Amino acid sequence: MDLKNFDLNLLIIFDELMKERSVSAVANHLGVTQPAISRSLKRLRQLFGDELFCRTPKGMEPTSYALYIAEPICSSLGALRSTIGQQFEFNPLESRRNFTIRMSDIGEVYILPRLLQILGTEAPHVSITIVRDNIESLKSEMEAGRIDLAIGLIDGLEAGFFRRQFYKQGYVCAFRRDHPLASQPISLKDFMEAEHAIVTASGTGHIRIDELIEKQGIHRNIKLRVPNYASLERLLSNSNLIATIPEVLAKPNMSPFSLAISKHPVELPQLAIDQFWHSRFHKDPGNSWLRNLIADKCMPSMIE
Repeated sequence: MDLKNFDLNLLIIFDELMKERSVSAVANHLGVTQPAISRSLKRLRQLFGDELFCRTPKGMEPTSYALYIAEPICSSLGALRSTIGQQFEFNPLESRRNFTIRMSDIGEVYILPRLLQILGTEAPHVSITIVRDNIESLKSEMEAGRIDLAIGLIDGLEAGFFRRQFYKQGYVCAFRRDHPLASQPISLKDFMEAEHAIVTASGTGHIRIDELIEKQGIHRNIKLRVPNYASLERLLSNSNLIATIPEVLAKPNMSPFSLAISKHPVELPQLAIDQFWHSRFHKDPGNSWLRNLIADKCMPSMIE
C-alpha cells in the first residue's frame, strides 16, 4: 500500500470501530452520518484487501487481520495525538540549543557581551553562533532555517520575514580629541578637505550613507577603507583621519575610545536598526524567547 494515496483520517475510523464495534456509535462519536462511516469502512476494506469488520448479532466483530493491525495503528494515533496536543515550549534553563545570529561588528561589540552575560544565568547551556552574510546568502540561509535572527541595518528582507525596529540612528563625524577640527563644528568645506576613513560594511545598509553623500556632489578625500567599525575607532584615535559613523557609537557609555564628534555637515537621514526573523520561526518558542531577550535586555544599553 502506498501511503501517499491513503487518507490518514481513515485510521481514526478504524480505531473507533475497534473500540465501539458499531457504525452508528462511531458516527455519533465523530459527529458524522452513518452512511459516511459506511463509505469509510468500504474504502478501508479496499485499501487493506480484507473485510476488517464483520456484522454479527454482537456488533461489528474485527477479523484476524484487523486485530493484527489494531495495536500499531492505535499506538501511532496515540503518539500523534500526544505530539499535537502538547504545548510547544522552550525551557531556557534546560535547553542546549544553539542559535545562529547574523550580526555586524557593532552588534558583536555592544550587544553580544550583554547577551552572553544574561545567557550565563538564564540559559547556561544555550550557545550562540555569530555569522556575517551578504543579503543574497542571508535571505536563503534564513529561509532554510540555518540562521535564527538577523540584527542590524539590513535591506532586502521583506516577503516571508518579520521585523522589529529597535531604534533609528543618525550619523556624526568622528575624529581624535586633539584633531585640528575638534575646536569648532565641522563645515562642509572642512569636511571635503579632510582625510577620510570609510567603512565598506558589506551586506548592511550603512553603505547607503556613502551613496547619499556622493549623490549630493560632495567629494571626499578617502585615504582608508576598512571592512568594519571595530577597527575604525582605534585608527581614528591614532591619526588625522575623520569618519562618518553611526551616532550610537559616539555615546560615552558605548565607545572604548575617547573620540570627539561633530554634527555632520551633510543632511543625512536616520536609518532603522531592526531585528529580523523568518516566518518559519515566528511561532517557535525558542526563537521568540531569544528575540524578546535581546530586545528587552540587550538593546536598552545601546539606546539609552
